[in-house]
This record gives sequence, C-alpha cells and structure tokens, in this order.
Amino acid sequence: MSGWFEQAWSELGDFISPPTILIVIRTLANIALIWLGSRIVLRFATNVVERLLRIQDRTPGDPRRAKTLGALVQSLLRYLICFIAGTMILQELGIETSTILATAGLGGLAVGFGAQNLVKDVITGFFILLEDHFGVGDYITAGGQSGVVEEVGLRVTKLRDFGGELHIIPNGSIDRVTNHMGQGMRVLVRVTIPYEESLERTMATLESLFAEMKHPDLVEGPKILGVSNLGDSGVELLVWARAKAMSQWSMERELRTQIKMALDEAGIEIGYPHRYLVFNSVQGGDLAGPPAKN
Repeated sequence: MSGWFEQAWSELGDFISPPTILIVIRTLANIALIWLGSRIVLRFATNVVERLLRIQDRTPGDPRRAKTLGALVQSLLRYLICFIAGTMILQELGIETSTILATAGLGGLAVGFGAQNLVKDVITGFFILLEDHFGVGDYITAGGQSGVVEEVGLRVTKLRDFGGELHIIPNGSIDRVTNHMGQGMRVLVRVTIPYEESLERTMATLESLFAEMKHPDLVEGPKILGVSNLGDSGVELLVWARAKAMSQWSMERELRTQIKMALDEAGIEIGYPHRYLVFNSVQGGDLAGPPAKN
C-alpha cells in the first residue's frame, strides 16, 4: 500500500512541477485569449451588420428583407466564429481536430445529399433577398403562378392571386421571375368608330377629354397614338397612358367609361359589326330599294 502511495505521490509531484504548471497556465491563458478574441470579433461583426440595417431602414425598400438578411448574416457569423474558436481551443488542449473535421465533413456530405432540395431552396431564397428580385406587395409571376407577394422567406415564397388563393412556392423551383411593378404601368385602350363618323371630330373630342382628365393614379397621358387598324367594325384608334403599379386595370376601365360618355355626349357612335342584306325584286331584277341595315 505504501509503495502505491509513494508512486502516486511521485507522479503528482511530476505533474505539479514548475514546467508543467507553466504549460497549464499558458494553455489556459491561450484559451481565454481565444474566447475573448472571438467575443470581440463577434461583437464587432454584429455592430457592423446592425449599422448596415439602420442605413437600409433610411432608404426606400422592404424593411422586412433587410431584417431577414441581417438575422441570417448574424447567425452565419456566429456559427462561423464559434466553430473557428472551438477548433483553436481543441488544438490548445492537444486534441487532434483533423479527424473531427473529416468526420464532420462526411456527415455534412451525407446530410447535403439527403436534403439537397432544402439546401437549394435556402440558397436561392438568400440570393432572392440579397439581390432584391421582388418584395412584399409586388405583383409577380413566378413558378407558373401570378399574384401579390405576401411573404418572402429563405425557403418559400407566398403569393396571393386575385382569386384569393395562396400559392406557396419553394424558392428552389423559381427559375424565372417577372416583376410587374414599375414606375408606371402601360395602359392601352382601343376605340372603334364607324367609317361614317368623322375621324377628325372624334380625335378632337378625345383630345379635349384627355386634356381635362385628372386622376391620382395617372402617371402620364392619356393620349391618342393614332389609327391602329381598319377593321370590319370601323376605324380603330389606340389610346395610351401610364398608371401607377397595380392600378392599370382600374385605369383601363375608367378610361373606357370616360371615352364612352364623351362620345355619347358628342353624338359619335361606337363602331360595331354591320350586315347589309340586298333583295332583288321579282320583276326585272331591279333592286327593291336601298340596302337594309341590320
């Protein structure tokens, strides 16, 4: 028993020898410096991201996009800094990290193969937010669906169409986006008048209407581009205007209403298909009269 005690005491003496104590103190000091440095770097990176978010809040754009990107970047930075600091601490403790990193790499590869669609959705969602392809409230066409964007996330985008249905589209399946929002959306209205009507009087009537027409949704116009077609129903005039985004359809209806009322007031008919029937008399084959208008 005394022999075992003496051996243990000898080993303890070797462990607490001055060189060993210096190594332990140096290791603990290095770990403390690594931990403190990681905290300082993380705090600095977080402050930079928050400052960029405050700048974004003072500029036009979707604040939800900025907050989502900010939270994502902060999370990625936190994981990255903690991973690097943890690896350095393990190395200070004398633990071989190459085997751990290799195992983690194989595990990450297996998870990546199993969840590649999820990874694709997240990566695509990140670049949608980063490059500001569209935002909440925009009317877009994506993934074969059209609607107003209700939510833009890292994994899915939610669209609400005019029928009230909600379409949830994985970001990975969005290969092409058409954003219908802009400074001014085109409005085209076609007006057809009979060949018998005076083209000059019709255009003067419409120009007088457009000169006095004021609407909060109008960005530019309306104005007559000219004769666009000579059809079966009559002469077709093309009216052009630009309206605020999402109001182009209501502006088309408003223009048609105002044009119809102005033409009625001026006594100008709207063109419509005509059919003429010609009858021959029984005797002599002379026309029974002027063509009958139907």
